[in-house]
Amino acid sequence: MESKPFKHIHPYEPFLLEEATKLIVGTLPPPRFTTGDLKKEDVDFCYGSCNGMLWPILDRIFDLGLKYETTFEAILQRETFLRKHKIGVCDIVASAERTKIDASDLGMQNVELRDLVGYLKKYGNIHTILFMGGNSKNGPEYFFRKQLKEHNLKLDVVNDEVPRIHQFELPTDSKPMSVRAQSRTIKTISLTAPSGTANRAVGSLQAYKDLKTKDPKFNTLDFRVMQYRDFFMDSL
Repeated sequence: MESKPFKHIHPYEPFLLEEATKLIVGTLPPPRFTTGDLKKEDVDFCYGSCNGMLWPILDRIFDLGLKYETTFEAILQRETFLRKHKIGVCDIVASAERTKIDASDLGMQNVELRDLVGYLKKYGNIHTILFMGGNSKNGPEYFFRKQLKEHNLKLDVVNDEVPRIHQFELPTDSKPMSVRAQSRTIKTISLTAPSGTANRAVGSLQAYKDLKTKDPKFNTLDFRVMQYRDFFMDSL
């Protein structure tokens, strides 16, 4: 008898959309965050996996002194940082099914998406999306492009080198977009994913190779810190 697929449901609602000017957008946390079987070094919050790099990256950039443990204090530290800098979190995947229970984006099937375009229309302060990954299949940018297409919108290239930067005009009302006053420009940055699976991609980048040659101790986390710093600190 064929086993039933695992229903991988996102455990966290979008965070701080009302105040946010920037929005972190990924896919799903590891399945153990859905089932509640957390490790003691996990934080029960967005990007709280002890295997993930987002919070260690931000910890280094902003010198946050974060705790990495399943406690309310660890959650509060992260919430406080996001509120202070008006950074929201809205992963684009609401749920998916998996035949293999892991955190692979490619392993997601029957994916249900959150209406990210709808959120952007509703919350007018958001001007920048920080994708936790690029346009590979089942990545956050990949799904967002599909949503934009449904609204007859598309991303225009601003910078085609990693991290790739795009922008698009989002209509501010339901009328045809004939003048710029009826739209707002939203920028997207496709950051290198803060996961171990992206390390091979980082290692293949010429920019990383050049820095590694200059300093043999330079690693993939250092590279992400350098890359993320510009976009998280911009206009803060």
